[in-house]
Amino acid sequence: MLEVAELIVITDYFVIASGATERHVRTITEEVERVLAGKGVKPVRREGVEQGRWILIDFVDIVLHAFTVEERDYYDLERLWKDAPRVRWEQPAKKGTDRAGKARDTAG
Repeated sequence: MLEVAELIVITDYFVIASGATERHVRTITEEVERVLAGKGVKPVRREGVEQGRWILIDFVDIVLHAFTVEERDYYDLERLWKDAPRVRWEQPAKKGTDRAGKARDTAG
């Protein structure tokens, strides 16, 4: 994830992901949309869904770029946006697990 708010005015973050196949890339984007729709967040724009090699989904404050591995290597957004600070993504802790998703000992 790149924080681009200081570099461009159209969004705050780029989330960059890759999948092994076009179907995998579509599945990644479908799941992100499903989860965010459950939180009341809907995209304002989608591009590349038909081809599935580079899908861009714009959620205004966050833009998801999902690529096949080959497309990600070719376009190399991390290099193009090298001045953008990288933001470490951490899964929210689930009840009974630590931040790494490992079960915690909840015995008193």
